[in-house]
Amino acid sequence: MKVLITFLLLFCASGFLNVSSGNEIQKKRLIVLTDIEADPDDTQSLVRLLLYSNEIDIKGLIATTSCWHTDRVNPESIKRIINGYAKVRDNLLLHEKGFPEAEKLLQLVKSGLPLYGMSGVGEGKDSEGSDWIIKVLKEDDKRPLWIAVWGGVNTLAQALFKIKNTHSQEDADRLIRKLRVYTISDQDDSGIWIRNNFPDLFYIVSPGDDYGAATWTGINSYIEGIDNTTISNGWLAENIQQNHGTLGALYPDVSWGMEGDTPSFLSLIPNGLNNPEHPDWGGWGGRYELYIPDFSKMKDGNSIVTIAPETRLIWTNAYDNYIPYVKNEYGRTVKPDTNAFYDFKVTLWRWRDEIQNDFAARMDWCVKSYADANHPPEPVLSHPDSITVKSGVTFSLDAFKTYDPDGDSFSFLWFHYPEASTYKTLIKVNGAENSHNVVFTAPSVVKPETAHIILKVTDRGRPPLTRYKRIVVTIVP
Repeated sequence: MKVLITFLLLFCASGFLNVSSGNEIQKKRLIVLTDIEADPDDTQSLVRLLLYSNEIDIKGLIATTSCWHTDRVNPESIKRIINGYAKVRDNLLLHEKGFPEAEKLLQLVKSGLPLYGMSGVGEGKDSEGSDWIIKVLKEDDKRPLWIAVWGGVNTLAQALFKIKNTHSQEDADRLIRKLRVYTISDQDDSGIWIRNNFPDLFYIVSPGDDYGAATWTGINSYIEGIDNTTISNGWLAENIQQNHGTLGALYPDVSWGMEGDTPSFLSLIPNGLNNPEHPDWGGWGGRYELYIPDFSKMKDGNSIVTIAPETRLIWTNAYDNYIPYVKNEYGRTVKPDTNAFYDFKVTLWRWRDEIQNDFAARMDWCVKSYADANHPPEPVLSHPDSITVKSGVTFSLDAFKTYDPDGDSFSFLWFHYPEASTYKTLIKVNGAENSHNVVFTAPSVVKPETAHIILKVTDRGRPPLTRYKRIVVTIVP
């Protein structure tokens, strides 16, 4: 029987997440634009999102068009999934607090115009969806407002058009500074219009409609040289679709690609690794860098979206050099794999098994008691998560007080994340990287540099769950 520690059920619905260390984490505000029914993957992503609705402050679910769904919107399909959520909410609340009432979520369902792209932007083209974005944006709330775009983006484009034409420049700039946009590639012609006309808008995108060249496809790409089980149809059937209540039963089979829209909100989940204000730091939603991509390297996909050169900096594809750690049967429990990977999709799929196991555990919460389900471990550092050391100095990091709410055993893994750091050369652990305490030697630097050290703690429950700590080490000469 697992140990029930009730003080871990701490998530409140007030916009803040209280964690056991005493820190307060602000929930991220989110509005979703979805061309639901264009592809089953929007429904899949919505099922997952609702399982994190106690950790993400959902502010709107807006049905839109896209290049695959040009003349209709389907808000009733959003409501259908929320009604499935309503039937498992009470059981979810056994595991964590803060899951919103279904009625509240239903009130957040809105529609954009059933028009494609820029034909739905301009004078007289307001919709309840575009007006809702403006309403939420103008609320007295200092938190940024994230817009996750799963289809076309013209409902946001109309909101921006109206803000620009009905507000002073100062007020418009103030509102736009609160926006954070993550679009799943370009699924209509209003995305490039937004980027060209609002050059200071925070915007994450792998531009164009060549989906194979997009970071988000790391969520469902089959990768040679690794175990891809957790994105297999058999795994989905066993862990998500069957015997997991009404919400799992609503999770459709894969038709094109599993959950292509999910990366747009994965980095909003407070897991100790994610920091969405810093896309270049990397996290569950991938890693992105701020630059103007080379238009000559872009390729047209098979949609009706016309690609065009970028005229401004955007957060877009970044590359990681990644060597996985694998299990070792004798001696030290982990070892570096013999395979190495270097591309942009790896910035996302390197976390994929942990993402999928977390999803599976929450799906278990829909039907299981607290004692019969698994819950994530709680990494606890013995020092601040930001420290300064001098060149050449040996320093230690420790997480001795880490615990698991279910009483499960757990493992540690520490590693330097060079691509997230200003110091790009790999800093290796002095000795074992899988102990609760590790030692590093600060390299010689000629100017202050940062090194991001990641602690990954994984329990041995079923499914195994992982939480992280990111320690930013500033190295000075």
